[in-house]
Amino acid sequence: MNVSEYLEKKPLIFDGAMGTYYGERYTGKCEYANIEHPNRVLQIHKEYIEAGCMAIKTNTFAANTVSLETDIEIVKKIVAAGSRIALEAAKERDIAVFADMGPIPYVGGSPIQEYKEIIDVFLENNITNFLFETLGSDEDLAELSRYIKRKKEDSFIIVQFAVTPDGFTRVGLSGKNIFKRINEIKEIDAVGFNCISGAHHLYEYIKQLEPFQKNISIMPNAGFPTVRDNRTIFENSSDYFAETLYKTINVGVNIVGGCCGTTPEYIRKTVEYVKGVKTAKRIEYKKAEVTKRESNQKENLLLHKINAGKKIIAVELDPPSKAEISNFMEGAKRLKYSGVDAITIADCPLARARVDSSLLACKLKRELDITPIPHMTCRDRNINATKALLLGLNIEGVENVLVVTGDPVPSPLRDEIKTMFSFNSAILAKHISELNEEVFSSPFGICAALNVNARNFDAQLKHAQKKIDNGVTMLFTQPVLTEEAFENLKKAKETLQAKILGGIIPIVSHRNACFMNNEISGINVSQDIINQYEGKEREEASKLAVKISTEIAEKISPYVDGYYIITPFNRVDIIEKIIQGIHTFQS
Repeated sequence: MNVSEYLEKKPLIFDGAMGTYYGERYTGKCEYANIEHPNRVLQIHKEYIEAGCMAIKTNTFAANTVSLETDIEIVKKIVAAGSRIALEAAKERDIAVFADMGPIPYVGGSPIQEYKEIIDVFLENNITNFLFETLGSDEDLAELSRYIKRKKEDSFIIVQFAVTPDGFTRVGLSGKNIFKRINEIKEIDAVGFNCISGAHHLYEYIKQLEPFQKNISIMPNAGFPTVRDNRTIFENSSDYFAETLYKTINVGVNIVGGCCGTTPEYIRKTVEYVKGVKTAKRIEYKKAEVTKRESNQKENLLLHKINAGKKIIAVELDPPSKAEISNFMEGAKRLKYSGVDAITIADCPLARARVDSSLLACKLKRELDITPIPHMTCRDRNINATKALLLGLNIEGVENVLVVTGDPVPSPLRDEIKTMFSFNSAILAKHISELNEEVFSSPFGICAALNVNARNFDAQLKHAQKKIDNGVTMLFTQPVLTEEAFENLKKAKETLQAKILGGIIPIVSHRNACFMNNEISGINVSQDIINQYEGKEREEASKLAVKISTEIAEKISPYVDGYYIITPFNRVDIIEKIIQGIHTFQS
């Protein structure tokens, strides 16, 4: 089948969900069945073909080293076997076969090389059409689609994103904005949505998007799942599903199929509903006018001040580990009267549970009327929980957040405490930036971290630039306690188009200096500073902490837009004196 020619005449109907249908009958990961039980996979392909679909997906959705927890050679065997089985199932009919490629889960590096190796296996096994599905981000798609087209110019490439009913992917990107970006990639032939949402939600969502020239693909779930006896079950709603896809085709969608929970019965019903239907033109729906809600929030004073060229002072207070916050609130009150512009609150630092930073931020805003900046990590929440928290913060008038990936849970605890890490700080910044455009009437100021103590600072700068591209306007650096960190700070100021707050942490003892230098990731302390604390008693060490910190603040002053002072051991008395010192040399 020539897919492009077929789509000029009528819509292309895909099969349903191999994974959930296989799971109803058998145990184990269905991709391994390509090499262990090929007849099972072949039979399911044939059932979907008998149901009337004109395109099938290879049984390779999760065929990657991360999802299958195996090496690339095993993945290649699974992909090759999956290709042969699908071609065998389709050989007696004019059925299009698509290489099915799901997302390779984020593990800290780019998966693009593994994608290319898998693509090569498909091409070597005569699979020339590709479906990238259930994606959370459009990153790397331009390069991958060009890679395919260079090797097989007449291949047909579909990319599909999994969005919630409100139109955001699992990493918080707007489906609307993704569509616009994909429209600029000429090598991609079709774009659409699958998974997470049911037929009705995707039908309603697709109507909101602006028409453009690419083919549009919709492959919804069977509906909302329920859990019975620890198994995920989709209730049979095949008639409703088919009728909704029929309506979806009539608004201009020309590729449809099924995702989780859709059996051959769903596809059979869909084929019956759309029999004789020709490809429809994309209908432009007039959007209902939405009255933008009035904001009761004040102007973002922090951004206003820093954008006016005035240096600001932000002080970090660690949230308490117990439900007793009188000392925290008293410290915050003292800092307010010392003249700080903002108080930042860490989000469970060192992966240890503490009072929630966002709840404390709301309390500071309400009771002390001071600008709070809660840290927001990517470690402990998925994108739904993060968005819910941002909505609450926005309602409470919290105007700024500091996004960080978050400290990992110490390895001995990993069996008991599971980390999330489904996205990183750059992706979270992008999510907040897109929510600023589409949801919040009063947008957040987005802050992020910059590690001036990183060994490979050029890589740190590159990552910081990505954060800036994703909407970050302020960077808070790690403490500057070495000459190397100072030089990196200067380089950052020359390179990055963002406001920079230079990090300062007062050292309170010789032991404290040694501990930070050896135990705390991201902090380096010069040997000269460590030596100065030898033999110092508490009062002497405190005076030295103020002296060194004030000197550092003055030294970095030409290269920063403000100061980010970290409070050690709740020693607000030391911070007050450092602030006095800063005000003195600035006046």
